[in-house]
Amino acid sequence: MTKNHNYYIYIMSSINKVIYIGVTNNLAIRTAQHKSGQIKGFSQKYKCKKLIYYEYFTDIKDAIKRETEIKKWRRDKKIKLIELLNPNWLDLSYNFNKNT
Repeated sequence: MTKNHNYYIYIMSSINKVIYIGVTNNLAIRTAQHKSGQIKGFSQKYKCKKLIYYEYFTDIKDAIKRETEIKKWRRDKKIKLIELLNPNWLDLSYNFNKNT
């Protein structure tokens, strides 16, 4: 019996467009943790509270591989990736739980 798993790589941004890249198995909860300042370190220091990009995976190894890949990129390449799907850097977390 195979169980489906959900994993995400995600990019959070500050109002000054400082970006943080991470991986999680629950994007809604992790985004809420960033917004409330619960994620210590870089994200908290630079107030990365806006979800601006994410990708979905069913295998954690694939998600970690992609996260590592993107983290190695130059900033301009990361920005191109973000702006390909979210040119205005809108907070995508506002779409969570719209129907509840």
